Amino acid sequence: MVVLRRRRTQASNPRSELPESMADDSDSDLEMVCEECSSGKQPAKLLLCDKCDKGFHLFCLRPILVSVPKGSWFCPSCSKHQIPISFPLVQTKIIDFFRIKRSPDSSHISCSSDNTGKKRKRTSLVMSKKKRKLLPYNPTDDPQRRLEQMASLATALKASNTEFSNKLTYVSGKAPRSANQAVLEKGGMQVLPKEGVETLALCKNMMIRGECPPLMVVFDPFEGFTVEADRCIKDLTIITEYVGDVDYLSNREDNYDGDSMMTLLHASDPLQCLVICPDKRSNIARFISGINNHTPEGRKKQNLKCVRFNINGEARVLLVANRNISKGERLYYDYNGYEHEYPTEHFV
Repeated sequence: MVVLRRRRTQASNPRSELPESMADDSDSDLEMVCEECSSGKQPAKLLLCDKCDKGFHLFCLRPILVSVPKGSWFCPSCSKHQIPISFPLVQTKIIDFFRIKRSPDSSHISCSSDNTGKKRKRTSLVMSKKKRKLLPYNPTDDPQRRLEQMASLATALKASNTEFSNKLTYVSGKAPRSANQAVLEKGGMQVLPKEGVETLALCKNMMIRGECPPLMVVFDPFEGFTVEADRCIKDLTIITEYVGDVDYLSNREDNYDGDSMMTLLHASDPLQCLVICPDKRSNIARFISGINNHTPEGRKKQNLKCVRFNINGEARVLLVANRNISKGERLYYDYNGYEHEYPTEHFV
């Protein structure tokens, strides 16, 4: 059995096999075992604490880690930040954090009442099905409760050193916006109808005004940050757009951090494939959990569907309710909606 001390970055990548040079390290006299399960099996997935050097399987940690994190990592015992510091429940701070457009005639974050949807029959989100209409989310009526919802998101973003953004971002050194061409999608990408585009725009404008989705980000010691519905949500409601920095998949395969990276464009040419990376800039989508799609129990949890749309010629990713969601219910979707590469076998 081989465990490399202090070489955390050499743990196996979900997209690649363990290098032979590591397997041949016969000089190691370490018999490292996981502090949680007391097993030394799967040594390539043993993560060593940068302070005490104790080992932990990535999948034995709570919350589970999909891959080795970048930078220093400390085990639960050595970590000084096990419980995130709550963002101040102060309206001015929340307005500034989310860059909310202030209403000139009101001291409170605005609340509109024109976005209640009509009753609609439940329909499938499969690409080949007939046209269906998406619903805008219905924000909470109570301004104080909306402040609490936004403060919960700000807490999670601050704890993960992430800047709030509600749109795809294109930065120097990564994929340019010109690379995001929906026509390159292998097998084609469904076009979001005009009404759907208008519904998405309404959701975006509500967020700008401080009318956030009725969601609460909570910290669970077992799952980490996760998202719960703070009011009933109807089937086919747009929850949010999945956003972050757009990059070429080829730039990320050898430097994979496993931090909620999302497929944006699955092109026939691997060099044209794009992903969304929410590690620097993102919104609430980053904290919505994935199901364990290896078990029937895990698949039953799914209440959202990840759908890619062609919007004005560009690929976009929306998270949409695929059934009615009750207040207090946690949100889950399948991370493997397309390429089936994400390792979810250890998810709860």
